[in-house]
Amino acid sequence: MPVNAVAHTAAALFTGLSAFPLTPLRDGGLDEKAYAGLVSRLAAAGVDSVGALGSTGSYAYLDRAERARAARIAVDAAAGTPVMVGIGALRTSEVLALAEDAQNAGASAVLLAPMTYQALSDDEVFGLYEDVTRELSVPLCVYDNPGTTHVDFSLELYGRIARLPNVGSLKIPGVPAGADRAREHVAAIREVIPDSVTIGVSGDWEAAAGLNAGCDGWYSVVGGLLPEAALAVTRAAAAGDAERATRLSDGLEPLWALFREHGSLRVMSAAAEQFGLVSEGNLPRPVQGLIPAVRREVAAALEAVGHARPATATH
Repeated sequence: MPVNAVAHTAAALFTGLSAFPLTPLRDGGLDEKAYAGLVSRLAAAGVDSVGALGSTGSYAYLDRAERARAARIAVDAAAGTPVMVGIGALRTSEVLALAEDAQNAGASAVLLAPMTYQALSDDEVFGLYEDVTRELSVPLCVYDNPGTTHVDFSLELYGRIARLPNVGSLKIPGVPAGADRAREHVAAIREVIPDSVTIGVSGDWEAAAGLNAGCDGWYSVVGGLLPEAALAVTRAAAAGDAERATRLSDGLEPLWALFREHGSLRVMSAAAEQFGLVSEGNLPRPVQGLIPAVRREVAAALEAVGHARPATATH
C-alpha cells in the first residue's frame, strides 16, 4: 500500500472509539469461543475499531502462536469493523514477526509499545519504530504506556517517531487535570506531529477530559466490555457537547474508582465473569483475578452504572 494511502486509511481508522477487549484464557489456553463473542459484541455495538491484544488483552503473556490465532479470531469476529492488533515484544525480531502475523490475519493496523527489561534510550525507542515501520503495509499506532513499559515519551520523541512512514496515531496516557492544561497538553503534541497523525487518549477515567481537550479518539478499556457507555461519551465529545461527555463519564465513577484501586484488567475480567461472557480463571497466571469481596464490589458498581448482567450471555 502506498504511503499516502496508508496515511488516508490511518486518518479514518484512528478516530472515535477503539474498544480493547480481554483475551480470555481457559484451562491454560486461549478461550476462542469467548474471545470471538467479546469481539462480536463490540462490532454489533458499532465501535469504530477493535483494539485486539492490547494491555487489556494480555498480549505480553501470550506466545506467538496464541497471538496469531487471536488476531485471526478478532478479524473474523469483527465482521468488517477495523481491528488493530498489538505487536509489542522485547526484541525487534519478535515484533517484526508479530507484525507479519497481524498483517496476514487481516489487521487494519498495529499497535506497538516499546517493551523493556533493560532501560531504553530515546534513540533505541526511535530505532525500534524505525525498524518496524519500514516493514509495514498497514498503519501503526504508537503506544505510550509508561505505567507498564517505563518508557517516558518526550514531545521531541513523539515528533521524531510520528514522522516515520506508516505512523498513524499516538495512544497517549491521560491528560493533565484542568481543562486549560489539558488543551495545552494536546496542542503541544499537535505542534510536533504531522497533521495525518491522530491523538488518542487512554486512561479511561480521564478520557472525557482528553476528548474534550481535542483528542481524536479514545483507546478504551471499558469500551471492550461496555461499548454503549463508551460510545455515548465519545459521541458527545465529538459533537462538541463537553458537558454531556463529562457528565456521562462521571456517571461511570463507581467503575473508575475500582480501576484506580485494583487495575482495569482485573476489574474488567471480573465484570466479564459477572456477565457470563468468560469463565473464571480467564487471566494469565501469575496474574490472578479479584478476591470474592472485591468481585462483589464490581457487581455493585455495574449495577450502579446501569449495567447489570445481560439477560443472555455468549459463554
